[in-house]
Amino acid sequence: MAKLFLSFITTFAFFISATAQLKSPSEFLGYELGTQFTRHHEVVDYYEYLAKEAPDRVKLTVYGKTNERRPLLLAYVSSAENISNLESIRQEHLKDTEAGGDTSKAIVWLSYNVHGNESVSTEASMKTIYELLTSKSQYLENTVVIMDPCINPDGRDRYSNWYNQYKNTPYQVDYNSKEHHEGWWNGRSNHYMFDLNRDWAWLTQVESQQRLKVYNEWLPHVHVDFHEQGMNNPYYFAPAAEPYHEVITDFQRDFQVTLGKNHAKYFDANGWFYFTKEVFDLFYPSYGDTYPTYNGAIGMTYEQGGSGQGGLGVITAIGDTLTLKDRIEHHFTTGMSTVEVSSQNAERLNTEFKKFYDNQNFKYKSYVLNGDKDKIDALKSLLDKHKINYGSPSNGTVKGFDYTTGGSGSMTTTNNSLVVSTNQTKGTLVKVLFEPNAKLSDSLTYDITAWSLPYAYGLDAIASTSLVSANGAAEQISSSDISPDSYAYITDWNSLKDAKFLADLLKAGIRVRKADHPFSIEGQSFERGSLIITKGDNQHKNDFVEVLTTASQKYDKDITSSMTGFVDSGKDFGSSSIKMITEPKIAVLSGGPTSTLRFGEIWHFFEQQLYYPLTVIDDEYADQVDLDEYNILILPGGRYGNHFNEKQLQKLQQWVRKGGKIIAMGGAIEALEGENGFGIAKKKMENDSAANIPSPHKNSERERIKDAITGAIFKTKVDNTHPLAYGYGKDYFTLKLGNASYSYMNSGNAVYLEENTKPFSGFAGSEAQKKVKESLVFGVENFGAGQVVYMVDNPLFRGFWENGKLFFANALFMVD
Repeated sequence: MAKLFLSFITTFAFFISATAQLKSPSEFLGYELGTQFTRHHEVVDYYEYLAKEAPDRVKLTVYGKTNERRPLLLAYVSSAENISNLESIRQEHLKDTEAGGDTSKAIVWLSYNVHGNESVSTEASMKTIYELLTSKSQYLENTVVIMDPCINPDGRDRYSNWYNQYKNTPYQVDYNSKEHHEGWWNGRSNHYMFDLNRDWAWLTQVESQQRLKVYNEWLPHVHVDFHEQGMNNPYYFAPAAEPYHEVITDFQRDFQVTLGKNHAKYFDANGWFYFTKEVFDLFYPSYGDTYPTYNGAIGMTYEQGGSGQGGLGVITAIGDTLTLKDRIEHHFTTGMSTVEVSSQNAERLNTEFKKFYDNQNFKYKSYVLNGDKDKIDALKSLLDKHKINYGSPSNGTVKGFDYTTGGSGSMTTTNNSLVVSTNQTKGTLVKVLFEPNAKLSDSLTYDITAWSLPYAYGLDAIASTSLVSANGAAEQISSSDISPDSYAYITDWNSLKDAKFLADLLKAGIRVRKADHPFSIEGQSFERGSLIITKGDNQHKNDFVEVLTTASQKYDKDITSSMTGFVDSGKDFGSSSIKMITEPKIAVLSGGPTSTLRFGEIWHFFEQQLYYPLTVIDDEYADQVDLDEYNILILPGGRYGNHFNEKQLQKLQQWVRKGGKIIAMGGAIEALEGENGFGIAKKKMENDSAANIPSPHKNSERERIKDAITGAIFKTKVDNTHPLAYGYGKDYFTLKLGNASYSYMNSGNAVYLEENTKPFSGFAGSEAQKKVKESLVFGVENFGAGQVVYMVDNPLFRGFWENGKLFFANALFMVD
């Protein structure tokens, strides 16, 4: 007994000694936490220090790198026993998704700093991990805490470096001071100016792709996404606001309340202000709270007032001084409270997690899709990233909800069709991502209300209430017949992959033509937009056939060789209708009136999707640039108003008349209106006297949404004889993000809304529907020898509306 007691004393003394040796963040960094913004490499240093000094309780891994080569970290924090058994805990936990696990550990994932200038959370993470390892280590006996100290290192360092450059010494609390006003490219976004908090489902960014690989290996019980909001707002924590998506379980709702009440206990004791059940809903699936929720977690957003406005300290609208130290303390408190409650409820969390995966029973059992091979492949790639299973059905007919008509219908399936069913581990996520029209419990939402993947990927689809049996997805094999002795080589034009293929050829100096009319040759038929590469056009390239072969293999392209340019029907290859594609020399406007998000979508599209060069011209010096060096100018969406003065508009007009092409997107179109601009004009609305009747102030927010479109899907008409619409059918489902409305043009209306403007999916207010009926979506105005391409809706929005990207490629390559 004496030996046992001595052993206990020795072990306890060793623990106290090891704990006492750990340096706090302030001790390690050499300054009091909250008096400086810690650069990302210093944060990494501290986490590495803890992993080195407490290797039995901290496991640190690098799960990836950012575009700017900063490491992405995860710290696993728990008791020594749990860390030594970490892999077996993970595997046993994942068995719960199949109702077969036997574990009592709570898995809590804390994500910090997804928005770079919401920088307090990374600071709070260092205090949180230190206290978990010291004063609150009892929470770790039955809990594994996974901490991502900085999801967005590139954005964080952009902000912290900017702030350290411009702040007063030590700092200025007057909000008018420069240190509270970031410039155009602020720290919120990642390298490509994407909002990583809206990318969890779409996975367009490297940070998201690398994080989800690890997230899906754990599927935690609880996930918290730490944020900041405007500096004058009190703290927000769960429970969330309506609408909740209908798949969210009663337990997930109730546990948010349990956590919120525990947070409130600490905030009440300190006299801190907070709010719940407002603003931040649980609907749009690509957030750091909703995506985990749809994978079985208690997913939550915590919002501290401050953000990039806060700096090290600022006087708020009510005259209080909000400091970085205050902000750290608030995030630290909710973080520790989350771990505390999770530890207290570990058994319940495990039980309910099993139920989440065991009780999936949805109206639609299978989603069956037909369409272009490239679009099917693009969807498969996304499903693979989410670990969603799919297969190929037997040949036959499937009945159910028809996405194209919005009613009952049927579809003939082949071995090349795709089936995605809800009877799988990720069944809830499948329902959320594929359902035709997500059910809204409240039309006041924080984000878009429609995203259904069949519409986003441009695929024909049937949602079946019966389970459609499927085998492994069939592999569609492309074939190419690139004979060196051929007269010409022909391939189709249907997808972004085709545009990548063309871009590669143009970069390699290959000359390519396009067909402006359907044709048939040697027994095969080809549609408008088909690419024709002739030997005669490329006699200057000794390695012509080799380059063509390499590109076709790279992009899995079917190439048809022809021994003649004499067609069976249509236009011969020497016709003026078989036009040479002009090599695009592209410039894009940045800064000034442009939205960083809209600019970033274009930047990312060229560099990470199309792989084609573009020149970024900032608004500060745009007047000094000779536009004659370029043949395409892209104006990203933004707030332009009357940004271009009369002289600048005349310069643009002269450039277009000489053969230049403007691609104006979203808000940029407004800058080209008017007598001194181009031909585009806003729709004139008839006055509705009923709209002028006063309504009670309490209804003002409800009244405003009558004129709003919160990301809804509309069915549009397509003139696929127009070069802007090559590769499309007669209909296109567009994601409309607002009520901007432009009249039909005299000609060039490639995509447009007709009179019936009820959305197929998502919310659109009654007045907004009236406003957008019979309006332009995409169109081209000929102006002298050049063109202006108008894109009222954004085909590159957040990089996930896959079926819109060919319109943008057409604007680059096909419109002439």
